[in-house]
Amino acid sequence: MASSTSERASSSRMSAENRRQQIIAIAGELFSQKGFRGTTTKEIAERAGISEAIIFRHFASKDELYTAILTSKIQQAGERLDTQLAEAANRKDDKAFFGMLAFEMLEFHCKDESFIRLLLYSALEGHDLSTVVFHSAARDFKRRIHRYIQQRIADGAFRQINPAVAARTFVGMVMHHAEMCTIFKATDDMKISNKQIAERFVEIFLNGVSEPSR
Repeated sequence: MASSTSERASSSRMSAENRRQQIIAIAGELFSQKGFRGTTTKEIAERAGISEAIIFRHFASKDELYTAILTSKIQQAGERLDTQLAEAANRKDDKAFFGMLAFEMLEFHCKDESFIRLLLYSALEGHDLSTVVFHSAARDFKRRIHRYIQQRIADGAFRQINPAVAARTFVGMVMHHAEMCTIFKATDDMKISNKQIAERFVEIFLNGVSEPSR
């Protein structure tokens, strides 16, 4: 009885939105460690110090909670980039555009290692959300890069290359480094900052796609 009273008191001290965010944060951590199938709502509730009923008060199902986690992380990643990339694109500043893109991607994944793990788990488990992510948020993200490269080809700044292949090349280069750092902890041969590695990646990429005269 005391435990139930304590739980209600703890629950009442936190606003509905704060409680929702707490559940998302704790569930995200557990899902990234054990996957969707390996994590139960009971575990999430125990870690949060609440009952499962409170979880389902905020999320109708485990799937809905998982969707909320991925949506939250995708929004966090996108919000920081939108304005900066738009400004760099308007100036047709290739180094700024790709430099900010690479740096922000690396910073985001290094500060939140759970996101890559969540995506890999959802894909390996065959969860529908992996399709949702890669056919919505990831697709829109790559389309932005694709459009910029396409415009720079039209401007005569970039060689006649396939914009989709070039976009995937750039994102793949950055994401591979992020995975090596966050999942495999393989940083012994790369003792430089995210800012420095982002600049190196951009230099290599632009040297490959730019017209020789530039």
